[in-house]
Amino acid sequence: MNDRVVVDPITRIEGHLRIEAQMNGNQIAEAYSSGTMVRGIEIILRDRDPRDAWAFAQRICGVCTLVHGIASVRSVEDALNYEIPKNAQLIRNLMIGAQYVHDHVMHFYHLHALDWVDVVSALSADPKATSDLAQSISSYSKSSPGYFADMQKKVKDFVEAGQLGIFAKAYWGHPAYKLPPEANLMAVSHYLEALAWQRDVSKLHTIFGGKNPHPNFLVGGVPCAIDLDSDSAINMARLSTVNGIITKMREFVDQVYVPDTLAIASFYKDWGAQGEGTGNFMSYGDFPENGTNDVSSFLFPRGAILNRDLSTIHEVDLNAMDEVKEYVAHSWYNYKDGKDVGLHPYEGETEFNYDGPTPPYEQLDVEKSYSWLKSPRWKGHAMEVGPLARVLMLYASGHEQTQELVNYTLKTLNVPVDALFSTLGRTAARTLETKVVADSLQTWYDNLVGNIRSGDTRTFNEILWEPSSWPKKAQGVGFMEAPRGGLAHWIVIEDEKIANYQAVVPSTWNAGPRDDKGQPGPYEAALAGHYLHDPKQPIEILRTIHSFDPCIACAVHVTDPDGEELVNIKIR
Repeated sequence: MNDRVVVDPITRIEGHLRIEAQMNGNQIAEAYSSGTMVRGIEIILRDRDPRDAWAFAQRICGVCTLVHGIASVRSVEDALNYEIPKNAQLIRNLMIGAQYVHDHVMHFYHLHALDWVDVVSALSADPKATSDLAQSISSYSKSSPGYFADMQKKVKDFVEAGQLGIFAKAYWGHPAYKLPPEANLMAVSHYLEALAWQRDVSKLHTIFGGKNPHPNFLVGGVPCAIDLDSDSAINMARLSTVNGIITKMREFVDQVYVPDTLAIASFYKDWGAQGEGTGNFMSYGDFPENGTNDVSSFLFPRGAILNRDLSTIHEVDLNAMDEVKEYVAHSWYNYKDGKDVGLHPYEGETEFNYDGPTPPYEQLDVEKSYSWLKSPRWKGHAMEVGPLARVLMLYASGHEQTQELVNYTLKTLNVPVDALFSTLGRTAARTLETKVVADSLQTWYDNLVGNIRSGDTRTFNEILWEPSSWPKKAQGVGFMEAPRGGLAHWIVIEDEKIANYQAVVPSTWNAGPRDDKGQPGPYEAALAGHYLHDPKQPIEILRTIHSFDPCIACAVHVTDPDGEELVNIKIR
């Protein structure tokens, strides 16, 4: 039996992703990952003013919101050797950190938890027993029997009214679900709680960036002025609000998210031996303390880990022409020098060549091109990026808090270190780094307030703002660790305009197809070997793919051959 299981689209993600799994009986022999939207953002940015690039690039995705804006302004600042004030760096850290906490909590409860939590089973739970369970793992104030009874009634009303909405079309009752009804009710209640929570915590972006999603940014700093005596600038009232938001974030992470992750994971320990990807991990590094280019001051260190070897961290140079390269051997693109070469992003090309099947089709021709995603490689290696890569980098580099969190988690779940390299490890890593970032938010806030009290209120550097002072040609890379993984925008500036722009995003690293050597990407490698209980309900595929938190909209974009957008929606 060599049938192919097709999941298209993968739901509960941002964008369009198709997974085809070549089966050997009920086991996945090979898997193929296909991004099914066209990528063209690089073409849209050509010949524009580099200071405006962030406003276009930030619209790459509506879920990642600020990350592409940050990467874009950093690329221009790097090209022009442009330092930003300390306050601007701290405000950017606060905005990026808030994005992490918001994004990871939302992913866990609203995109990934339903792979492990049976919503329908929650209807048979005893609210009193659920309260006892919740209080045994956390001091969260909303863990009373009445609270869970009210939440259970809400879910029951949805079901009885036939309005499952977000809970519809799932594999409820699948034997792969292992949680008892009370644990299911606890998790579903927190799912609903997180919906209200996220509405409040997103306000931090509006305070510093004017709006959310897509807050405002500025090459050379941040666009918000600091004036404690002004009603229209960052004053003590607004800073106090920010402090309250940070407190709210930390309380939810400590009292809900972390305990829920450990409680749910304890029923799925077998997933600590499934879903390993390539065994190679990379982090660009982020959250600088002393400037974007001072790698030694980053909270998240830069480096690469190969073949699971945590004893060695390899240096990564994003400007080295022989390190990061993108391949198109199995992508619907052409390079001028052929499909088997790799190009560094400074020399990157975005030339379409669709030779695939016409939808609807049964399956992809994986011997040829089968994805609109390219295949990034670091020194020829397929690398996994994201929370697991960052946590492993922190762990391997001796970061004390991360080592304590990881060791505590492994001990609590009674699983070996090898469980880190798995679907379970990937999911747990996202939770643990959220704890690290949430705690760091308070430090950055305190440092910002301390700076302001010392008399430093600068948030913008005007040097080099006028193009007349720029070199005739410059190039730079703006990198950051987006919640989903390493993100970098490479820019080439000539005669004050963008000559080339290439974005290599987390889901391109993770979801990309095979390269010219036939090496699978991390999604493809992670699915190989999975057993499917029922190929018609492949929840096992969803569990592993969702553990990466795909954002295919970041990796692919729609444009016509002339670079013009194909859809323009007006809201009246």
